Amino acid sequence: MSQARLLIDLDGTTVDMMKKWLNLYNKDYNDSLTVNDIKDWDTHKWVKKECGKKIYHYLSRPGFFRDLEPYPHAIDVLRRLSKDFDVVIVTASPRIGHSDKTLWVRNNLPFIPRRNIIFAHRKDLVRGDLLFDDSPDNLDAFPGITVALRHEYNKHINSHLVDSWLEFEDFVLTLFTKKQKSLDKLEKI
Repeated sequence: MSQARLLIDLDGTTVDMMKKWLNLYNKDYNDSLTVNDIKDWDTHKWVKKECGKKIYHYLSRPGFFRDLEPYPHAIDVLRRLSKDFDVVIVTASPRIGHSDKTLWVRNNLPFIPRRNIIFAHRKDLVRGDLLFDDSPDNLDAFPGITVALRHEYNKHINSHLVDSWLEFEDFVLTLFTKKQKSLDKLEKI
């Protein structure tokens, strides 16, 4: 299998950031907002007016990103894929979150080399064969193959949508096995 480069997002793709984020918001604003209530990327449109864009301030709290829960099978799938692919974590965050995210990767994904952690808001500028993300803007701008973990806020995008990490793994293995077979046929000509 080729050494294709897989660019993997953290928040909303590898880890369930929304669970912690909305729990903090719901507690502070006496609300019951769930991730399924958020129908587009602009989270501030779905919170109470008195919160508004202050919803994003939670993301700048020290330690916010340190203990996020991984989605089911994310760690095992990344461990398996890292044996045959160049897996690169590409994540955006406020500067205050960089050390927390780096620690999260080191603690939960020790098989990912430190040099394979990139902080970038413009993921389309990072070279890779495939981007696995949840942001409509990142997925729309990326020039390669895109895959999204399906959420209410991104189910309208023009990317391959998956409902789980196991489905993502199957997609990647099928896609790159087919590509490798095509390359092998060309080499024989």
